[in-house]
Amino acid sequence: MDALAYAVILEPEAEGGFNVIVPAFPEIHTQGEDVQDALTMARDAIQLSLRVRRDEGDEIPAPDADAVRIERVVVPAA
Repeated sequence: MDALAYAVILEPEAEGGFNVIVPAFPEIHTQGEDVQDALTMARDAIQLSLRVRRDEGDEIPAPDADAVRIERVVVPAA
């Protein structure tokens, strides 16, 4: 089986850990205690979502890890 690569965004939480966003899978909501845990949770959630989508005959999102670009924009505070 070929590997599918999806972009994953880790947002630090004020109380610690990371909120995980997977742009290709808007239904995924997960988090992790540290980066490795967040990535593990993301991988598990993606695999589950793929399984459900295949079982239900839904579309499988195209891999997007090479297409997503994240930049930082800085604006004046005042």
